[in-house]
Amino acid sequence: MDTLEGLNAVFLYATEGILVVNDTGQIIQINPSAEKLFGYLKDELLGQTIEVLIPKHLTSAHEMYRHNYSKHPHARSMGEGKELFGLKKDGITFPLEISLSPYTFKEKKYVVAFVIDITRRKQAEEKLKIYSSELEQQVRNRTLILEEAIEELEKTKKDLHQALDKERDLNELKSRFVSMASHEFRTPLTTMLSSLSLVDIYNQKGDVANHNKHVNKIKNAITNLTDILNDFLSLSKIEEGKVENKPEVFNFKTLLHEIVTDMSLVASRQQNIVSSYEGLEEVNLDKKLVKNILFNLISNAIKFSPDGGEINIAVNTEAKWLSIQVKDEGIGISVSDQKHLFERFFRGDNATHIQGTGLGLNIVARYVELMRGSITVNSEENKGTLFLLKIPQ
Repeated sequence: MDTLEGLNAVFLYATEGILVVNDTGQIIQINPSAEKLFGYLKDELLGQTIEVLIPKHLTSAHEMYRHNYSKHPHARSMGEGKELFGLKKDGITFPLEISLSPYTFKEKKYVVAFVIDITRRKQAEEKLKIYSSELEQQVRNRTLILEEAIEELEKTKKDLHQALDKERDLNELKSRFVSMASHEFRTPLTTMLSSLSLVDIYNQKGDVANHNKHVNKIKNAITNLTDILNDFLSLSKIEEGKVENKPEVFNFKTLLHEIVTDMSLVASRQQNIVSSYEGLEEVNLDKKLVKNILFNLISNAIKFSPDGGEINIAVNTEAKWLSIQVKDEGIGISVSDQKHLFERFFRGDNATHIQGTGLGLNIVARYVELMRGSITVNSEENKGTLFLLKIPQ
């Protein structure tokens, strides 16, 4: 077989489609594989322009590309450039790849085009893309599930830490309660027992003065015990989240007058409670919380003030703020003790001889916090204490 016959066999029996196009874009040769690829019969495409094999909406762009290519012909390998599409005789379009090899014969320019159908490859790529997308989505879903699981674990961990902290707090509370109760309950109970026996004796003797004296001691002891229990009940409700801030509109000036009147009965005869009020009479606050705060602060002022001392309560109301000052002339609080003043069970070094639970100011601070307010203290030993509250409304 000579060289020409060999080349002719390659052209006729090649599995790739082969077309030869002249410089005007006419097809002058086409092998059987190309005719089969595009769905044409033998020699049916000869003499037609190459654009007959291009989808209609791309023919104008292809003509421009072909003219530019003919000016600067160059070899182009398979797979280079943009995505290309062919048009079958029956109107079906399909993806293809083309390699171009320009040559000149007898001073005329030609281009040999090798064409392969890449439909299956594109389908495989599309399937791979869909599979990759599904796989990525599965990874995202699994990652999301994992993140949610980690978040839930972190939340559980946090809840466990909080539960453990709360358990420790409760155990500490119980321990300190037992320690405090053994001391604070013993004194009033002993007083009541001894006074009760003396009440009978003085009653039989008709000694009214001593009889009344010991009855008053019993009443004071019961009041002290009630205060202790009330402090623990208040703290317990706060710890359990049962205390909420529920604002309502009420006349604060009237409430202040009622509180001062009630607390004046508790104060000793020599102590004087003075109050002043400026601003709006009606406020929008939690009446119960404010009342408990004032009762607690005034009770402390009475407890830690000497006979003849003055307790001053100053209230100033504005459209958005309520300001309360409670000032006494009592034993005062040292600078070192002021740092721990609002801690549970804390008792100042100079107050250990005065009955109390060390919970009152802690409860006050918690109530103020619930109302998004602030409380500060200014005190000097043996000169008195000033509490300043600012509560938004």
